[in-house]
Amino acid sequence: MSNQNYNVEEIAGGVPVKMWTKGVPVEDDAKRQLANAARLPIVFKHIAAMPDVHLGIGATVGSVIPTVKAIIPAAVGVDIGCGMMAAKTTLRAEDLPDNLGPLRAAIEQAVPHGSAPRGRRDTGSWENPPVSVDQVWATLADEFDALCELHPRLRNTNNRKHLGTLGTGNHFIEVCLDEAGFVWFMLHSGSRGVGNAIGTHFIELAKKDAQRHQSNLPDENLAYFEEGAQYFGHYVRAVSWAQQFALRNREVMMANLIATVRKVIAKPFESHVEAVNCHHNYVQRERHFGEDVFVTRKGAVSAKRGELGIIPGSMGARSYIVRGLGNPESFESCSHGAGRVMSRTKAKKMYTVQDQVRATAGVECRKDANVIDEIPMAYKDIDAVMAAQRDLVEVVHTLKQVVCVKG
Repeated sequence: MSNQNYNVEEIAGGVPVKMWTKGVPVEDDAKRQLANAARLPIVFKHIAAMPDVHLGIGATVGSVIPTVKAIIPAAVGVDIGCGMMAAKTTLRAEDLPDNLGPLRAAIEQAVPHGSAPRGRRDTGSWENPPVSVDQVWATLADEFDALCELHPRLRNTNNRKHLGTLGTGNHFIEVCLDEAGFVWFMLHSGSRGVGNAIGTHFIELAKKDAQRHQSNLPDENLAYFEEGAQYFGHYVRAVSWAQQFALRNREVMMANLIATVRKVIAKPFESHVEAVNCHHNYVQRERHFGEDVFVTRKGAVSAKRGELGIIPGSMGARSYIVRGLGNPESFESCSHGAGRVMSRTKAKKMYTVQDQVRATAGVECRKDANVIDEIPMAYKDIDAVMAAQRDLVEVVHTLKQVVCVKG
């Protein structure tokens, strides 16, 4: 079809890669990584690369990998269920205080975030989780105990104390304004320490399995479990639990965030006028092209027709609430953000605190050496990313942050 919005890369010895990357840069290493995944015998039909595609570990961030009767744990990754939640409120821009510093401070005080050096108390976890956290943990605890019976090393992880906490790196909480001046709350987080432990554990088991059964892997990080293998069922169960933990983690944080804002802003308001809670690092069984397959979205969002999703920019750029167009060629998916154009190390070498101050003008956020790796220039142009996927989603709301709390 002549009006298609993607390019097709034919891969020798593998399935094609369909790339929604017109007008956005793609590094050669990411292309090589996509080709490696495309050569796996378990991959179904083709791989879809989103416009935010960039180098990951084993599998490329910003890729959609459908597999038949098998799952690649490293393609799901270690931040299982990482994703976004956004909620529109009845507050308007003029209801926000002129000085947003106290609002940011209150959010930072209320939601554990960041991490501490080894040996010190983890500032990113609860010392004593509040009752609201324990009530949600109670809904997750039985299945977690069952997983720990099967894999005891999962027990000694930060699980209950990480529920309702933000994390580090590119995880964030934002107060945003939409195109009509309404206030939104938005946050980005996943399954925290326990999800990391589950991911790491099963990636190791898959690699051991591969040494026996998968002799020609192009990359050891693409080791996979096939249905019927010793740990396949355990992994499906563990990954499903971690994805549920991540979803609830965002809900707990959002409730805490809203309660905190109510203490700072006296005007009564409603929240969840429109609310979205979506994963962008996960695997689930879906039906595509007449077949039941496992779809792994590593840095990609489900975009079924009519389905709402969230595509955030950087800490100085716009974000978008989108509605899926259900494009079958992308396995009904879209990008999960802008996507990095450089590593964290390179960003820290290339930019200064002054650059960060200029790039985040008008946003109440940290502007210090420890967040330079998240500088907006380390990311692709979100507008180019949105243009490249105009056949995958339509924009419902455009959000611009006024407060940003970084992990």
